[in-house]
Amino acid sequence: DCATRWIAESARWIEEKHTPTLSLVYLPHLDYNLQRLGPEAKEARDDLYLADELVSDLVKFYEKRGVRVLLLSEYGLSEVQRPIHLNRLFRQQGWLSIKEELGLELLDPGASRAFAVADHQVAHVYINDPAIIKPVQALLEKTDGVQFVLDDEGKNERGVAHGRAGDLIAIAEEDAWFTYYYWQDDTCAPDFARTVDIHRKPGYDPAELFIDPQIGFPKAHIAWRLLQKKLGFRMLMDVIPLDASLVKGSHGCCPVSRADWPVIISPEPDWLPDEVIDSTDVRAIIERAVTGEKAR
Repeated sequence: DCATRWIAESARWIEEKHTPTLSLVYLPHLDYNLQRLGPEAKEARDDLYLADELVSDLVKFYEKRGVRVLLLSEYGLSEVQRPIHLNRLFRQQGWLSIKEELGLELLDPGASRAFAVADHQVAHVYINDPAIIKPVQALLEKTDGVQFVLDDEGKNERGVAHGRAGDLIAIAEEDAWFTYYYWQDDTCAPDFARTVDIHRKPGYDPAELFIDPQIGFPKAHIAWRLLQKKLGFRMLMDVIPLDASLVKGSHGCCPVSRADWPVIISPEPDWLPDEVIDSTDVRAIIERAVTGEKAR
């Protein structure tokens, strides 16, 4: 709430002080509870009302200043119940390499024959041994919760054949999502697994939205860690759970219902080429809003 309000107020300040040709304003409030609790949770509905109020005020502010406004949602979120641990599957096959440091396990991508970098319902699978591409694809395709797998042909068809894309790309079913987890025993998880650390984790970790429910007095635990830091001791803010089942919302696959798709709302229908657009069309639509040009 506070962060989203601050961003909205900052956008107003920028507009009044600098009047930029283009402002891109991201209001993140709806992202959190929808991932933590699912899009049908009461807290998610409350967040929607708050976001609607903030967006409404911001749009009215811009319109009074003669600014053309586009509303764009980056994605729609779906209810999920099934976390899928691809790296653990690869480890069982002997394809994943682990190195041990101080009794804890670290993923070794360079030595691994195959490993996955997970992002919600999409996982990029990198394969260092071309001989196992087909076995990896076959394993993914028969894994419960995997909707389909894109090989080179599939990536080209979907427009995602980027040089940095995985050798294979796995897409989860609508009620499933991919973790980055690779350890088999939580006592061997790396120290950063229980912290907010987007740089060392080989994939997105929505569990960072939670405080570990197994910590009896979380506020006291956090206060103790902060005291340790203030006194100059090495510390880890180790309050993040390792329980992927806590996560109730995710995105990345194409939901069955269009009601769960992302939307773009324009005051000028001429800016939009079709009722359904590709995500890559958004740039051209923004350019039309800036220039006032009509869609061809």
